[in-house]
Amino acid sequence: MGWWWRLSWAVLAVAIIRDSGVRGGEVTYDGRSLIVDGQRKILFSGSIHYPRSTPEMWPSLIAKAKEGGVDVIQTYVFWNLHEPRPGEYDFSGRNDVVGFVKEIQAQGLYVCLRIGPFIESEWTYGGFPFWLHDVPDIVYRSDNEPFKLYMQNFTTKIVSMMKSEGLYASQGGPIILSQIENEYQNVEAAFGDKGPPYINTCNGMRCGETFGGPNSPTKPSLWTENWTSFYQVYGGEPYIRSAEDIAFHVTLFIAKKGSYINYYMFHGGTNFGRTASAYVITGYYDQAPLDEYGLIRQPKWGHLKDLHAAIKSCSTTILEGVQSNFSLGQLQQVISSTTQSYLLPIFSKKKEQVVQHFLVNNDQKNNATVEFRNITFELLPKSISILPDCENIIFNTAKVNLEGNEITRTSSQLFDDADRWEAYTDVIPNFADTNLKSDTLLEHMNTTKDKSDYLWYTFSLSHMLRLPFVNNKYAGSAHGSKDAKGPFTMEAPIVLNDEMNNISILSTMVGLPDSGAFLERRYAGLTRVEIRCAQQEVYNFTNNYEWGYQVGLTTNQPLTWFKIEFDAPKGDDPVVLNLSTMGKGEAWVNGQSIGRYWLSFLTSRGQPSQTLYHIPRAFLNTSGNLLVLLEESGGDPLHISVDTVSRTGLQEHASRYPPATAILFSAGTSFR
Repeated sequence: MGWWWRLSWAVLAVAIIRDSGVRGGEVTYDGRSLIVDGQRKILFSGSIHYPRSTPEMWPSLIAKAKEGGVDVIQTYVFWNLHEPRPGEYDFSGRNDVVGFVKEIQAQGLYVCLRIGPFIESEWTYGGFPFWLHDVPDIVYRSDNEPFKLYMQNFTTKIVSMMKSEGLYASQGGPIILSQIENEYQNVEAAFGDKGPPYINTCNGMRCGETFGGPNSPTKPSLWTENWTSFYQVYGGEPYIRSAEDIAFHVTLFIAKKGSYINYYMFHGGTNFGRTASAYVITGYYDQAPLDEYGLIRQPKWGHLKDLHAAIKSCSTTILEGVQSNFSLGQLQQVISSTTQSYLLPIFSKKKEQVVQHFLVNNDQKNNATVEFRNITFELLPKSISILPDCENIIFNTAKVNLEGNEITRTSSQLFDDADRWEAYTDVIPNFADTNLKSDTLLEHMNTTKDKSDYLWYTFSLSHMLRLPFVNNKYAGSAHGSKDAKGPFTMEAPIVLNDEMNNISILSTMVGLPDSGAFLERRYAGLTRVEIRCAQQEVYNFTNNYEWGYQVGLTTNQPLTWFKIEFDAPKGDDPVVLNLSTMGKGEAWVNGQSIGRYWLSFLTSRGQPSQTLYHIPRAFLNTSGNLLVLLEESGGDPLHISVDTVSRTGLQEHASRYPPATAILFSAGTSFR
């Protein structure tokens, strides 16, 4: 077995944070926590992915995470960005992972580097470069020699780069943790004895309830993905997870001996270009504590900041105390952590007992009245209260003291002048125009090699057989969805000429798949084509009929490219492109793709899943910016606009908590 199947996490030499930055130190671990330079740590981490923003945004994003009480920045390493062709590497611009890690180091935070090589992350093809698909006999994510060869080459490249820059904590750098693979338990069974278990961590929203513990009693409990929201798909509504729910489950995990929690995502950002996986929208985890544009989202950001401060104020007792558990009633129980410490002066033999209490109410709907140390407390349903002196509550997970700050959009330019627009209508390819031909239907992904979302299937037939485009006339369309399983069928009425007829069918991908076993075997594109002339007259063109193919950025109805120039909005607020009247396609600003759009795919409430598309300020010039739209389905560019966004009601506040001695819980589940 390859070394990387043995362990999903590697704990490296840790850095010690000082006012002046970071320097190398010793890290160990046991069944309770990471131990940094001899001191146990509860660490709060936040996922920020470097290619989902821009280098110009990184300092602000990291600073806001740090201000929010985050100790660690966690990021994936994106193989398909860095090695687009075998042995050819790209670490420039948004791909500058070393520069990103150095910025984290400069701000005095740790780094958790999730090297992959498989990441999922709603990223196209799960982060794998598509050229892996053409490696003979390869089986992804298994004990397969071709796969292990290429993945080891890449991971060695990344590790060597980090070492050469002195970025591992043992060298004085910020990287304290590295991870190989991701969510392997979802596919493990499919590989039989070629996929041995190594699960050591938890992903999800309720790991305090669901995680059974690491795969060894000598390893700490780590929550690698605490989902602050959820990714959104075209046709789907946003998932709203409250600050109260996140805070409750974080504290529950800590109470059950968890010591590392990563918020996935702390900032989601943007799936620029064609990087989003199948049906995933361009905006990523916009409901995170920092929204897609990097603006602080209240009350989520501030409530978690206060929670972090409260937990850290009593972390010594939580981590070092001896834990005990007893009942307070039918639906109530208490978990206590007790430590002994010598009173000053240090030569005194008298000890002081410090007790940390977790008081639990399992009633989901009702308040609970409990007696604790001869004091009566009223607990909110499913909530946790922190008492520094066993009398005064300084934090409650269900009590939010901050107002929400709604997003405000300010229009800058409306593109309603038809004379400013230039348009180009694409030519629909006929069979005779194509260079690639086959006597069977080719698979979409293997034909395009992920160079384009689009693949034309074309064939010709004569009048003897009295689609879609038939003789350059649009015939119809259909599409699948993220929730749909398996293929879908389109039926379209057509009219054929008495002479030669050209049929052109456009297959469009909206991102490659990103998960599941045997990803290398996935199929996309046409699987069967028939023409029915009458009830009993069916002609099958699937096999043994010559097809022509064209790969390229062309579309269906009406196959139009639009372009216009505009000036950058004044100020520093984030810039967005409001595409509310467009249909489906992709947008570029000064040659850089800001992502796919699909306004015509409506949610169950009759609204698009995403209307505003982020244009990073770094993409813009002061004037003369070129906007290009590739429109597939008849959108109207005369009512789109460039706007700016901001958030109202942002409150400045700081968390200052004395050491706490008790935490009271009103929980939705019992401890086990």
